[in-house]
Amino acid sequence: MADGAKYEVDIEGRFYPWDSDDITTKDIIRLAGFAAGTQIIEVDGDNNQRTLGPEEVVELKPGHGFAKRHRFRRG
Repeated sequence: MADGAKYEVDIEGRFYPWDSDDITTKDIIRLAGFAAGTQIIEVDGDNNQRTLGPEEVVELKPGHGFAKRHRFRRG
């Protein structure tokens, strides 16, 4: 994990440091360099998948997932 980062966000296998307790769909798209409007799917630790709304805010929770990583991918 990057020095001082509170979380690591896993977007299609690439890890991005993230300091806030939440992240928006737009933040995920921006971090990954995806085209605006790209559909984003959250994948939890049990491999359950959920499509995020375009204005959705996801609360990142310490202890969820390995090393506080949260996974997302394009839909």
